[in-house]
Amino acid sequence: MTTRIIYGDHDDRTLAQLDRCLATGSAASGVLCADGHLGYAHPIGGVVGYTDHISISGVGFDIACGNMAVRLDTRYADIKEQASAIMRDVAKHISFGIGRKNAERVDHDLFDSDLWLAAEVGHLKEMARAQLGTVGSGNHYVDLFEDEEGFVWIGVHFGSRGLGHKTTTKYLELAGARDGMEVDPALLDVNSDLGRGYIAGVELGGLYAYAGREWVVEKVRSIIGGAVTFSVHNHHNFVWRETHGGVDMWVVRKGATPAFPGQMGFVGGSMGDDAVILRGVESEASKASLYSTVHGAGRVMSRTRATGQTKSIARCTAKDCLFEVSWRGFEHARKEAGLKHGAQFTLCPDHPGTTMRKLKLRSEGAIRHDEMKAWVQEKGVILIGAGVDEAPQAYRRLPEVLAAHAGTVEIMHRLRPFGVVMAGENEFDPFKD
Repeated sequence: MTTRIIYGDHDDRTLAQLDRCLATGSAASGVLCADGHLGYAHPIGGVVGYTDHISISGVGFDIACGNMAVRLDTRYADIKEQASAIMRDVAKHISFGIGRKNAERVDHDLFDSDLWLAAEVGHLKEMARAQLGTVGSGNHYVDLFEDEEGFVWIGVHFGSRGLGHKTTTKYLELAGARDGMEVDPALLDVNSDLGRGYIAGVELGGLYAYAGREWVVEKVRSIIGGAVTFSVHNHHNFVWRETHGGVDMWVVRKGATPAFPGQMGFVGGSMGDDAVILRGVESEASKASLYSTVHGAGRVMSRTRATGQTKSIARCTAKDCLFEVSWRGFEHARKEAGLKHGAQFTLCPDHPGTTMRKLKLRSEGAIRHDEMKAWVQEKGVILIGAGVDEAPQAYRRLPEVLAAHAGTVEIMHRLRPFGVVMAGENEFDPFKD
């Protein structure tokens, strides 16, 4: 019998998405963490254990996206006056944004791995080599924190960049997956050739993501100075072979962090909120959650709701006529009529002799840029980059999310952010999670 555990409150579409996953393939157990929200065919914050399948949808496009944090022996009080200059140097030396290449050539043993051949992604090697150590955009960041004792921490969040995205795209196409959010997840039999190839691709993406985060953390450390005295590194958007309740499973955690007893994790809030270092504890609730916890605060609104949306329409050109249709629908109708792009055509029932003109309409977003700036300034955070889609107002509050998982994790450190660097608000990045 399939088990289902829900933490926190969620909308009906997100719950239905988890239920759809649990009704597909060999799903044996499912969990939705308190930071969960709607994803592509598998909810963010969703954990599903399969006995005989692996879920491409459950791992997602940003394979092995994860968090790494290190504590330095440097005290915030000693660098406070240089904090702004340090953040500018981070933004200068680390590449943020779509498809960026690292200005520094990074070599790594992973490029000699047999996994490139096993996953049949050798053609992606040069792109991956050029992107290693880049952060990307979306919710990916480099943050600086101060802990309870005044020490500086470096925290990063990003994944496998174009390598993960293109590997996922390849196997989704081979699996014949349906496009969309509210569709069945794309599953592969783990004992099939496709399943074995995909697992190799996930493993390779994991090696790549870890290498990238380690390089970025070391680059930031070299800018600040000081030595690392503690490190924690964990990931989500991955699949692990585990045993739960005597059942061997392939456990997919999409936007969810493994939290086995004693296992440490770094979980960030939004750009203006404290982050935490947590540790998994043993309990019945922990067992039921497949030893999983949150990976962040979790969104409360979509990016388009936060920023507003631009849509294109076709409107009748007759005077005082307000007839309009979506531009996509207009183009489709023109194509169905056998007309080429640019040919005169109308769908207006009242003015068949007129043409249609293209207009772009912008809807107002739920969050203004000045509201985002005011939030982070009040928190004393130096912010470089970021758009309102990543504003604190678009996220839950992390303490509330963690409270829903009480009894499964314990907080070891609370980290106050004083610097955040993200990609600029005009950056679009298909490689985000």
